[in-house]
Amino acid sequence: MKLGAIEAGGTKFVVCIGNEKGEVLERESFPTEAPEKTMENVFKFFDGKEIEALGVGSFGPIDPDLTSPTYGYITTTPKPGWNNYNIMGALKERYDIPMAFDTDVNGAALGEATFGAAKGLDSALYLTIGTGIGGGAVVGGKLVHGLLHPEMGHMKMIVREDDKYSGKCPYHGTCFEGLAAGPAIEARWGVKGSELPGDHPAWDLEAYYIGQAMANYILTLSPKKIILGGGVMHQKQLFPMIHKYTQEFLNGYIQKEEVTTDKIKDYIVYPELGDNAGVVGALALAMSVVK
Repeated sequence: MKLGAIEAGGTKFVVCIGNEKGEVLERESFPTEAPEKTMENVFKFFDGKEIEALGVGSFGPIDPDLTSPTYGYITTTPKPGWNNYNIMGALKERYDIPMAFDTDVNGAALGEATFGAAKGLDSALYLTIGTGIGGGAVVGGKLVHGLLHPEMGHMKMIVREDDKYSGKCPYHGTCFEGLAAGPAIEARWGVKGSELPGDHPAWDLEAYYIGQAMANYILTLSPKKIILGGGVMHQKQLFPMIHKYTQEFLNGYIQKEEVTTDKIKDYIVYPELGDNAGVVGALALAMSVVK
């Protein structure tokens, strides 16, 4: 089966042709520019490829509600030109095939549950920690939607006593994203996270906030696996510290060996699909409309 996938990111678009095994057969990426220019590049890639279905995982906020008049729109984004842009309308006008649309992180969650670290499980949480923080969840084998889609990066946090930073989020200040996303690390320490040494105190503070968030997600969603991706998580030294802080915040309340013992290292993990999680997730979205 020949499937198309689009990982529509705020910085770049990744487009690919793949199959039902999650294999990427052909792939391209290009910067996210004005919608017309960006979509011109999308069409140039897919035209003539005769794909059978298309999956789109997009930066948000988006409207994924099939019954809504603005289904398929990227809604209140600050990204210039993309506010209230009907991305699915543009694609449907061009290609008469089944299509699926969701957040990039929901797509990545589905990708990891279908082909990656949570394969075979009916429950998983995927978090991306990078320029922003977003989360997607699979519960009972289905992606979580509701009033809108999960915005897991914006839960309020307990600020650690030694952290005097006021937070980067313009809406919530000291929410998870405001304290722990890449721009918050840079604003707090004066350099990009990628330029900080592995033993810098920034990483213990980062792990404190991520561990706190993990405890909240475990208590709320009870996922069978948590996968942490995004640019910040390239700092692999974070994982043991995150495991420790997660256990400290749970404080023995959840009596499952996945979180009370060293098995936590196999419970909170790096994406098995690596940086392909988003685009392979979009392939999984495409599969969801052709089964």
